[in-house]
Amino acid sequence: MSGTTSGTPEPEPTGRGGAPPVIAVDAMGGDHGPEAIVHGAVRAVRELGLRVLLVGRRTVVASLLAEHDALREIPVVHAEDELEMHEGALASWRRPRSSVAVACHLIRRGDAHALVSAGSTGGVVATSTVRLRTLTGVMRPALAVPLPTGEQPTILVDAGANADAKPEMLVQFAHLGSAYARTAFGVQRPTTGLLSIGSEPGKGNKLTRKAGELLTAAGEAGTLDFHGNIEGHDLLTRAVDVVVADGHTGNVALKTVEGTASFAMSAVQEALTSTRLAKAAALLQRRSLRELRGRLDSETYGGAALLGLNGTVVIAHGASGDTGVAHACRLAHDLASGRMDEQVRRRVPHRQGHWFNRFGQHEER
Repeated sequence: MSGTTSGTPEPEPTGRGGAPPVIAVDAMGGDHGPEAIVHGAVRAVRELGLRVLLVGRRTVVASLLAEHDALREIPVVHAEDELEMHEGALASWRRPRSSVAVACHLIRRGDAHALVSAGSTGGVVATSTVRLRTLTGVMRPALAVPLPTGEQPTILVDAGANADAKPEMLVQFAHLGSAYARTAFGVQRPTTGLLSIGSEPGKGNKLTRKAGELLTAAGEAGTLDFHGNIEGHDLLTRAVDVVVADGHTGNVALKTVEGTASFAMSAVQEALTSTRLAKAAALLQRRSLRELRGRLDSETYGGAALLGLNGTVVIAHGASGDTGVAHACRLAHDLASGRMDEQVRRRVPHRQGHWFNRFGQHEER
């Protein structure tokens, strides 16, 4: 994750007194327990120079920090509870004192500017949405995930926050994704496409057909650079900068891409170790193979950004190791530094009582 591209002015920091933003890391989430999270936070501070604090059970977190001799480098904020990996939409009400809830409180109070968690996606989405609230004018927050399409990734949004969506929401997802592409990757005018079962206009179910009409109207009005429908085989071809889908379709597409990438790397590795000649050839291509593995590794991009809230939230992969956590912290830093919420406010009406007209623009009721 490179933040803004070369030639794009660096955004001003958002922390107090002109300091860089503070990243609140949920120390208790993830498949690998606090060990990987704490190690990743230490790497984010020492290798990337980020400002990080850890939220979780103080005795556990402090003990792990001591193993890295980092007690003086990273503050710890105590949270007596944690989200279980299986918890979903009710997590916010069941666990009001979880580490995610406490981190959100720190953001609202101004003591932190972003949240990173490798915990349950449903639990983190529900808790952060309730605690931080959506930006005025945003109907639902959406998960944006970079797809491994090279130095300039394609953004998939929504990748799982909203299984049931309305056509108007997909138009907002396009705006959210465009703001994300601009803030995180320096794309000045992102192109957008609608994921469907055919490239021709009118293809798809009732939701995608109606969303396609609204997105086309928004493109004609100049509020979006909409390139029409794209299909599943276009996801990794850089056909557009932002791929829009409802959360159910987007999540299925994302898991398919991840599974395919994992299978492809396993097949390549098997082929390159099958004979002595193949092993010799692999030695000559070590650098290229290492770059390919990094490109297909979900940890490289840091995770999914939950867009549309009053605060920056990054959800790392549940299986993230210390590298993935460090990269997630860097992504959160880039988004908070780039004032992602302000980018969204520019694209979404800041007054209540708006609706989408037939041109994909907004009007007052």
